[in-house]
Amino acid sequence: MAKLLVVDDEPSICWGLKQLGKRLGHEVQIASSAEQGIALAGTAPYDLVMLDVRLPGMDGLTALKQLHPLLHGAPVVIMTAHGDLSTAVEAVRGGAREYLLKPFDLTQIEQLLAKLLAQKAAPAEPANLHRSSQTDGLVGQSLAMQEVFKRIALVAASEACVLVSGESGTGKELVARAIHRYSDRASGPFVPVNIAALNPSLVESELFGHTRGSFTGADHAHEGLLLAADGGTLFLDEVADIPLPVQVKLLRTLDHGEVMPVGSGQTKKTRFRLVSATHQDLPALVASGQFRHDLYYRLCTFQITLPPLRDRGDDVQLLAQHFASMAGRALQFAPEAMKEIRSRHWPGNIRELRSAIEHAMIVARDGVILSEHLPASIAVPRTSPANTGDERDQITTRLREWALARVKEAGETGELYEELLKLVEPPLLEAVLKKCKGQCATAARILGMHRTTVRKKIDEYGLQAEEEE
Repeated sequence: MAKLLVVDDEPSICWGLKQLGKRLGHEVQIASSAEQGIALAGTAPYDLVMLDVRLPGMDGLTALKQLHPLLHGAPVVIMTAHGDLSTAVEAVRGGAREYLLKPFDLTQIEQLLAKLLAQKAAPAEPANLHRSSQTDGLVGQSLAMQEVFKRIALVAASEACVLVSGESGTGKELVARAIHRYSDRASGPFVPVNIAALNPSLVESELFGHTRGSFTGADHAHEGLLLAADGGTLFLDEVADIPLPVQVKLLRTLDHGEVMPVGSGQTKKTRFRLVSATHQDLPALVASGQFRHDLYYRLCTFQITLPPLRDRGDDVQLLAQHFASMAGRALQFAPEAMKEIRSRHWPGNIRELRSAIEHAMIVARDGVILSEHLPASIAVPRTSPANTGDERDQITTRLREWALARVKEAGETGELYEELLKLVEPPLLEAVLKKCKGQCATAARILGMHRTTVRKKIDEYGLQAEEEE
């Protein structure tokens, strides 16, 4: 049996966690404020603490610093419904073992408790945060972006290579800059390189440098970007476009911390943290021989997947207001303008949204932004995401958000499982029937279901299938 401390001012959260703890055989103490939680932690040992961020009086992150000396290595789980990047970073750097996003389900909590209580509690020393007056530029309250914030916070303090994937315009460079800003290398240089913008024949020279006279036009020696990033962070955007011969040299640099300029027979030492990004399907390029598998595994030590703007719900409204406020002008959005913004598909993601808001501000001048101030939506053919892993992540995120919303709405007698089946089964059946030209038997084989079951579901959902003999 473990002794748990829950610090939260929401009675429903406290009640649910206490009931779960009792069911699992644990003793659970409740504190409705940080001050009360600190007082309890000082009177008895606890095996785990669950701490909310927003509390009356002292906030959870401030309390975290005072709790650590009292807990003797017991893990702390930070809970929040209003997290942003700085909150996630401060929680992880402050020693929190986990960063939990509200709303959550009790199954998730049960698995988390089992994992943390099974581990040997090792004291986590709070680390200094590298603050910056600059905004991170990463705005969002959706579950998908909260997960991105959490992963940035987890990886920032390490030296691991990070691969950021996502569609064009989703903000991959902003993620790289945030990782650098909250890392121990924040005082060093941040060197961004877009591989696709470099002349393919000069990629090696730009990255590794060259000596004078090493090739036609090399009138002066060039240091190279890998040396320029020494002590800081190198961001390689569109990393899939690195030529194969250069991939070999880059892998050696990552393994040995040294570069050899073009035309030179001597190596130079350099130590940098690499963050790379791509919108392409790197595993597919590896399979086709266009990208080295050993370099791929080196780049993707830790992965962060950015969701497209269309999958971020109310974030589009927050971003629109953010971009308008950056101009330093008191502009407001008319309801119909915001409705139009929320309804668009935004194939260009955040980059397209920002351009649209800047256009609207020019036309609106100092007045209210109306729907007619927005530029016409650009018709871009929708294509399937290149990265099937990204696609699965997006579907999972959307289903999770739907499930959490429905759990809050449904009572104890709800039929959520049947509701989910009615949501996902019809499009699946339609797609399979279309592929096999309405043949029920063929569809059943593809689905791995009995033909009678498939026929029953086709009738239930009113779908079209060929009549069987």
